[in-house]
Amino acid sequence: MTEDMPDRQWRNFYGRTRGKTLRPLQRERLEGLLPRLTLGGVTREENPGREVLDVSALDGPLWLEIGFGGGEHLVHMAKAYPDVTLIGAEPFVNGIAQFLGKLEAEGVGNVRVHPGDARDLLEVLPAGCLDKAFLNYPDPWPKARHHRRRFVTPEPLRLLARAMAPGAELRVATDIEDYVRQTLEEVPPAGFALERGPTDEAWPDWTRTRYEAKALREGRSPHYMTFRRL
Repeated sequence: MTEDMPDRQWRNFYGRTRGKTLRPLQRERLEGLLPRLTLGGVTREENPGREVLDVSALDGPLWLEIGFGGGEHLVHMAKAYPDVTLIGAEPFVNGIAQFLGKLEAEGVGNVRVHPGDARDLLEVLPAGCLDKAFLNYPDPWPKARHHRRRFVTPEPLRLLARAMAPGAELRVATDIEDYVRQTLEEVPPAGFALERGPTDEAWPDWTRTRYEAKALREGRSPHYMTFRRL
């Protein structure tokens, strides 16, 4: 069992979980393809005792993308690194549906999914099992009173740090200046050292996501930060 984690009402660090009506093919993928990719034993309904997941059957190093949106980056990285297993956590159903279409088109198989809150997954992953994690264009929660809903706050960062191995890499990309500020303030105390950034130069294996494209269209500049788990 994981360390004692009492039941509590979490502040969501994401917005709505459903958008416009799904097309028939998207619903078909959600019903047929998604269950084959989903990690079981993650939610509190499935795993009320918060037993640690057995990830021994997953091949290679484990990388996690927190909030993969439409899946552009997740599919790109899975294709670029076939010897790695990428786990994506995303609560937005329409984003998952878009991701499944991209995954099917590319034919990559080294991806697993948690269709829900990343914190539920982080609670039950074995300590130190992640070699890399990505937080790309997270919900900015721009109003000051909502900043505590951002992922870069102590509770989510504590869970992430527990699941990451010493020396593991955390990448953060955002177009929001104040999110950069809070990231630099909150991530190091959680057990990470800033290794690179903030910079406007993306990583060599980066691929532009739809959120980054939107930011650029609207005149906002991307910022990229790399941290190392201590």
